[in-house]
Amino acid sequence: MLDLDADDAGADLGLAGEAALLAALNRQRGDAMRDIVATIQAEQDEIIRADLSGVLVVQGGPGTGKTAVALHRAAYLLYEHRETLSSRGVLVLGPNETFLRYIGQVLPSLGETGVLLSTIGGMFPGARVREADSRAAAEVKGRAVMAEVLDAAVADRQRVPDAPIDVTADEFRLRLLPADCAVARDKARATRRPHNVARRVFVDTMLDALAEQAAATLTGTVLDDVPEVGYVDGEDPEAVLLDERDVADIRAELARDGAVRRALNGLWPELTPQQVLGDLLTGRARLDSAADGLLGAADRVALLRTKPRWWTAGDIALLDELAELLGEDDTEEAERRARREREQRAYAEGVLHVLDQDDEIADEERLRVADVLDAELLAEREQHRSQLSAAERAAGDRNWTFGHVIVDEAQELTAMDWRMVMRRCPSRSMTLVGDVAQTGAAGGATSWRQALKPHVGDRWRLAELTVNYRTPAEIMTLAAGVLAEVNPGLTPPRSVRATGVEPWRHDLDGDDVGEAVAPLAAAERVAADGGTVAVVCPQRLQSSLRASVAGERVSVLTVERAKGLEFDSVIVVAPGEIAAGSSRGLADLYVALTRATQRLGVVATGEPLPGCLGGVSAVASDG
Repeated sequence: MLDLDADDAGADLGLAGEAALLAALNRQRGDAMRDIVATIQAEQDEIIRADLSGVLVVQGGPGTGKTAVALHRAAYLLYEHRETLSSRGVLVLGPNETFLRYIGQVLPSLGETGVLLSTIGGMFPGARVREADSRAAAEVKGRAVMAEVLDAAVADRQRVPDAPIDVTADEFRLRLLPADCAVARDKARATRRPHNVARRVFVDTMLDALAEQAAATLTGTVLDDVPEVGYVDGEDPEAVLLDERDVADIRAELARDGAVRRALNGLWPELTPQQVLGDLLTGRARLDSAADGLLGAADRVALLRTKPRWWTAGDIALLDELAELLGEDDTEEAERRARREREQRAYAEGVLHVLDQDDEIADEERLRVADVLDAELLAEREQHRSQLSAAERAAGDRNWTFGHVIVDEAQELTAMDWRMVMRRCPSRSMTLVGDVAQTGAAGGATSWRQALKPHVGDRWRLAELTVNYRTPAEIMTLAAGVLAEVNPGLTPPRSVRATGVEPWRHDLDGDDVGEAVAPLAAAERVAADGGTVAVVCPQRLQSSLRASVAGERVSVLTVERAKGLEFDSVIVVAPGEIAAGSSRGLADLYVALTRATQRLGVVATGEPLPGCLGGVSAVASDG
């Protein structure tokens, strides 16, 4: 899988360098794709042609061609099941935009259409990812319990006042009583409809109560707990009799009154996901109320920020969850849609009338348009002409459901991400591609069973890719020791080739890491015969190494940014620090070691080396 972040590449090489590196990586990846197509293994062919229905998990270690197999599967399914998938489309989820640019080049070359390419960060129309979460915030946002926090946050916006609220509506002085508000809120919640849809029930119930108050004023009736009901000018009229139509008219006037609308909106507002999440993440009081008993104090501190709508990738699944909880009161939209359909039908009837007249004038014996085409069919055809493709419509429609979903790097999805993805495919026709040994995201999967059980139980099947086309046997032997500590139950993929070059280790004596690594990187570039070189390091060392090492065809990347990339030569700096950096540190180290296609070196900076690297020879790269 290709993964090159534009910001990182730009910082390393500039825009021209990024383009050159991207082109080189595309050529390498294209060669790998052709190799896999030319030497399709039985295990790969079986995955590509697997049945459309159900959830298929493709577990594969580094270099096993997971992405290539997934893309060929997308092409195969679109060809084999075109009639089934053409109307609903296929969603392909990738880890970043560069990945999407790459596979956007691959799928069209296979002659496929109807595929929507997206990242998790692009799954909520109108929300643009502009910031990155801290690891602590990302982990909290990914937890399944956040669904309960968001539900509580929405419920908090359905208020019952502590004291009566006075409202002056036209000539009436009315009062919103806490008891009436509680009855209306309970009635609306009892519908179990989303917040914005249930709001209509709340408003209707409150309007009934207010209309009763206003009617009591006109008839001279005294209501319990409402002694102040009366006319604004304080002069009560003579008692009158009202029928149901009179009360309905009063109710309609109150529904249009601005003061009444504002008062009811304060108790049960119409909300957007952006409003609720922005307020929650920037308001300590709101967050404390919603997260009470669900999140600890440290978790709440990690979530708080100052910019309400500078969204992160972790916010997207939360916005999607809120969209489900809030819903949309589409009564007005349904009325507009019905009006458009009536207009289209009227237009079609007019067209047929004109054509019919022309036919009658020309030849009464000739078959007329109206004999073979009615107004409803013509209107449908006219509407169909203006429709976009399934993928184009799906891109702007959060409620769109797909015929099939393919997720690359699926192990990185959090519990909240899975809730969002599952909504996009109620049929659960999915291909999930990844490697749980390489999970790096906070809140990502530690096992496929753990990730999928809440959504499909045990109704999923596993296919494994066992052949490593990328990593030489010498490097994979070293990486296998790390894998055994990450997850002893996983089997490392079998490398199909050896280079005869063993991994090397260099121990630094001084403090200037950049100065020490620069000649090592230069030597590796020579040894790689002009190929690509990557220096993979902890975040702490990235700036200093970039200043000293980065250059033409030499990139300095964190493990997160190196994930999915491949280079001819890789130097892993401070492997002990990488391993100790987080609860997933050894998985990060496994990722770093398996980026190389030819040569691998590790540079120790004084920290203890993980025991699984103890067998690496302590010699510098000799070029």
